[in-house]
Amino acid sequence: MTWLKRLFGLEKPQNAQVNPQPQQVPPSSSNKATSATTKSVPPERLGLNGEYDQSGLAKRVALAFDQDSQLGDIETLWVAQTSSTVVLKGKVPSQEILNKMVSAARSVHGATGVDTNEVTVG
Repeated sequence: MTWLKRLFGLEKPQNAQVNPQPQQVPPSSSNKATSATTKSVPPERLGLNGEYDQSGLAKRVALAFDQDSQLGDIETLWVAQTSSTVVLKGKVPSQEILNKMVSAARSVHGATGVDTNEVTVG
């Protein structure tokens, strides 16, 4: 099973990217002052294809883990996010694997930090 499938119930979408180009968000029709402009999706809310996604950063980190052949799906670890911080929770088999996961998570656009306080090694 992949990280995306286990954590989010998703098969990898076609054209999914760890660091996609953001799509433009159309302006709100209720605010005429900004009707001529568009807003970008915040980096931590970018989905797998550049769309707005509340859990976008966590999903893109899961995709990064799926794309790294050294990081098989570890069924005792979960990926979440708090704003732009990636939160890892659970258990990993070794410090080396945890270090690789932290490095992969930090490489995802929009991640400002990786919290491993809730991870046990062993």
